[in-house]
Amino acid sequence: MATDRDSVLEAAVGVLSRRPTAHLDEIARAAGISRATLHRLFPGREALIREVGLLGLRTFGAALDAAAVEDGDAHAALRRLVDLIVPDAALCAFLAGENQLYDDEDINELWDAQISRLQALFLRGQQQGVFRVELSAGWLSEAFFDLVAGVGWAVQDGRLAPRDGAFSLAELFLGGALRPPRPH
Repeated sequence: MATDRDSVLEAAVGVLSRRPTAHLDEIARAAGISRATLHRLFPGREALIREVGLLGLRTFGAALDAAAVEDGDAHAALRRLVDLIVPDAALCAFLAGENQLYDDEDINELWDAQISRLQALFLRGQQQGVFRVELSAGWLSEAFFDLVAGVGWAVQDGRLAPRDGAFSLAELFLGGALRPPRPH
C-alpha cells in the first residue's frame, strides 16, 4: 500500500497542533504507518515540522487568494476568508503554536508575505470606515489569526462543532473589530 504524503501531514497536524512535543511514534500511529515509513517520508522531526508549516502557510495563502482579500469591500472579503480558512483552522493552530518554525528563514518570509496581505485587508477596511481605527491593522491581523487557531483547537477538543466554526469566529471577531455605527 502506497503511503499518501498529504494524509501523513494531515495526521501530523492533528497531533502536533494539540501536542507540539509529541513523539514521532505518536504521529506515525495517528497516520496509520510505522515510524520507519514516517522516516522514509520525512528524514526527521525538523523536516516533518517544516513540511507541516509550509503546508499551513500555503493553505492560508490559498484562502487569501480564493477570498480575493485585495478586492472590493473589506467586510465582505473578511467574511469570505472566514468561510475559506475555518475548515483548515487546525493548520492555523499548528502555526500559532509551533515555535520551531520561527528559526526557518523561508517560513518567516512566507509568513510575512501572508500576514502582510491580511494587514492590508484590515488597513483597507479601516480606510473604508468598516473596521475600528483605534486598533492597528497589525493587531487586528494577529487577533484574527489567533482566533482562527482557537477555532481549530476548540473543534479538535470537541468544544465547538465544526459547522459552527465560521459563524462563531465571524461573530466574535467582527463584534470587536467592526466600527460601531455613527449616531444620527
